[in-house]
Amino acid sequence: MKKLLTALILATVANAHFLTFISNHDVIENQKDSTLTFDISFIHPFEQSGMTMEKPIGVYLDSTKTPIPVTQTSKLDHKSWKGEYKVKRPGIYQFFVQPTPYFEPSEEKFISHVPKLIVSGYGLEEGWDKPLGLKYEIVPLVKPFGLYAGNIFSGVVLHNGKPAADTEVEVELYNEFGLKAPSDAHVTQVVKTNANGEFSFVMNHKGWWGFAALIEEGELKYKDGKSYPIENGALIWVKAY
Repeated sequence: MKKLLTALILATVANAHFLTFISNHDVIENQKDSTLTFDISFIHPFEQSGMTMEKPIGVYLDSTKTPIPVTQTSKLDHKSWKGEYKVKRPGIYQFFVQPTPYFEPSEEKFISHVPKLIVSGYGLEEGWDKPLGLKYEIVPLVKPFGLYAGNIFSGVVLHNGKPAADTEVEVELYNEFGLKAPSDAHVTQVVKTNANGEFSFVMNHKGWWGFAALIEEGELKYKDGKSYPIENGALIWVKAY
């Protein structure tokens, strides 16, 4: 029984958690496609298995001064959230989610991932590389929309506005295609940032790709009264065609 429990725990740890933040469009060209619908869920993207996500603290455009309402829904048989935003003017729209931290018992830590989603409206393509000023943030070094499968995606990880060197970045495909991984090791790809906080990855398949830079910092108290470390994630979601 102990061996079985250990195996189950290790399997859980091996599967990366991603706060998934994707939309129906990453490029808007006309009024009929101007309403963005957001899918906000806490899942294993490649394996398409869900976890319960409590209501986020907020979903925002550019800063916490512009909140976007969300409503509860279900994703992969677990509680998730959805939202909408109508794009009326040309511009670069940077959305992000501030989640309610999630406690992962098998890892004995809290997980707090803040994902970004960048959308181009009506042909304007300037400003996609502008940081939002988040404590943990990935700033793209490659235009994060209008991408093809086979393109390299590069970004810089910022921690308190400064490049985060030697930081692990987990990468997963939102696998709505029924793809099967050759082994568990193939599910989550991992790259590390260089001395300048930069990383690169070739997106070898079409679909949404999640990039999660993980920085453990701080503690929170759980309901058992004990304090546990926080895994802070700087995330960005980009789509390849």
